[in-house]
Amino acid sequence: MEEVKKRYTDEELDEFKVLIEEKLAVARKEFNDLMRSIRGEDSNDVDDTMPTYKVLEEGSATQSKEEMMRMAARSQKFIQGLEAALMRIKNKTYGIDRMTGELIPKERLRAVPHATLSVASKLGNKNH
Repeated sequence: MEEVKKRYTDEELDEFKVLIEEKLAVARKEFNDLMRSIRGEDSNDVDDTMPTYKVLEEGSATQSKEEMMRMAARSQKFIQGLEAALMRIKNKTYGIDRMTGELIPKERLRAVPHATLSVASKLGNKNH
């Protein structure tokens, strides 16, 4: 009888660590770019000289800023998930389904490196 694997090997964890660190670098850059845009640091627009009676343009600008805030919040949550995944790698608990205790398939972890549930667990527990 074949023994069921309880955790990924150190070599496999190192492979995932490299993948996560690459995704984390990209996500942090995107987050920082979004935050600079929200604060208007990279702007060449005329916000400070624009007449205040242009209500429609201001509404559009506000809507764009709100969308950027939502994107930044989503990006920050993704970064936190990736950082938590790195901590699980350090603790050698990465890739273990938090509901079943079984290993999450590598294909899922490559697609969603911060996953803590297998697809079956996620579908079975629709609250998450």
